[in-house]
Amino acid sequence: MNTKKISRKKKPFRTISLLMVALGFMSVLPFTSQAVPPAPGARETAKRIHDRLAGVPPTAAVLDTMESCLSADTTACDAVAGSLTSSSNGEIKAAYIAMENNAFYNVTLKNFAAPWTNEAQSPFVPLNDYTSTVIGMIRDDMDFRAVLSADVMYVGGTTTPAYSNSNNLHYTAMENSGVNLKTELTQVAQTSLPGRAGVPAAGVMTTRAAARAFFVDGTNRTMYRFTFINHLCADMEQMKDITRPSDRIRQDVSRSPGGDSRIFNNSCIGCHTGMDPLTQAYARYEWAYPAGGDPDVGQLAYDPVNVQPKYLINASNFEFGYITPDDSWTNYWRNGPNAVMGWFGAQSSGQGASSMGAELANSEAFTSCQVRKVFKAVCLRDPMDSRADRTKINQMVTSIGTSAVNMKSIFAESASYCKDGTAYQ
Repeated sequence: MNTKKISRKKKPFRTISLLMVALGFMSVLPFTSQAVPPAPGARETAKRIHDRLAGVPPTAAVLDTMESCLSADTTACDAVAGSLTSSSNGEIKAAYIAMENNAFYNVTLKNFAAPWTNEAQSPFVPLNDYTSTVIGMIRDDMDFRAVLSADVMYVGGTTTPAYSNSNNLHYTAMENSGVNLKTELTQVAQTSLPGRAGVPAAGVMTTRAAARAFFVDGTNRTMYRFTFINHLCADMEQMKDITRPSDRIRQDVSRSPGGDSRIFNNSCIGCHTGMDPLTQAYARYEWAYPAGGDPDVGQLAYDPVNVQPKYLINASNFEFGYITPDDSWTNYWRNGPNAVMGWFGAQSSGQGASSMGAELANSEAFTSCQVRKVFKAVCLRDPMDSRADRTKINQMVTSIGTSAVNMKSIFAESASYCKDGTAYQ
């Protein structure tokens, strides 16, 4: 049977035709995708600064006062900001007013410091003594360089149960009740707290939260590594220097890993030559497990006479290695490539964790790290990704120099710089 082929004439694709016409029309229009939006007014600028710092909308009264800081008549602004900052810059004064909001302490600063308290660097952890101490020091305009050395801790002034060296219930109760951290936190000496008598303080390094995260088990090198990550913005790989003396490397480090001494001489030595002489400052600290063995209810312990056994383990790995006798430390990284960290002052050795923490904090690397972290928290971008942002960071670090590191002023300046939300190039 013959079948007839049905010939179907294809219709033109009207959609494609219309698209081509549209593209042709667009090609004659001026290119405007890079148009810069108009600059915001004083009220909008004030609101953006508040949003950057507190993360919540300001009340109408607060916004009125902040707007006054950016206007010709600054009477309302000066009446409030005068007691907060000595700056004459309107945007900085507005930022200080924004930092009076409870959310700056309960949310912004808590999320800012929480990742420093655990190895996973997660912000989703309960309030603890480490985080609270950072918040309190910033609130009180303390020189932030003391964060690694001072005998200071912040507790809840009215919160029950009271602080305990063997659990975190005091701080979880504070968080669960939603107290205003701006008014609730009270400064005390670490050495005055229950269970802390005779335990030398070294700022946040000797808080219970830090000890639970970084002194537990191991060899105490973890505390050193995360102190560098959190407060100098450098990990051990970035600090590697195979030119320093290896005389203070402990016995537990094999000099021929896998039977190949070249691995030690060209890799392992790079971190351990600087790290081991400095981690000796922690030689008397330990995370003590309770009788039941649950690490979460353990506590920070200190031996005033002997170094902790963990400093002497695996001695057979290299029996001619360094045997830790005490908690004295030396900073070998003051010389060589890591002199670029910008160490201040003449101190290069000392005794105990507090003096070693002061050595780390008195460096340009420490100041630069704080500025970079605040900038990222406020501006929501990494300043290292932009030339203009890097220039701003360098300017802020240079202006601080060897002076006290005031974190609120860094937050204020960052908020002023990032108020328009532009991703600078």
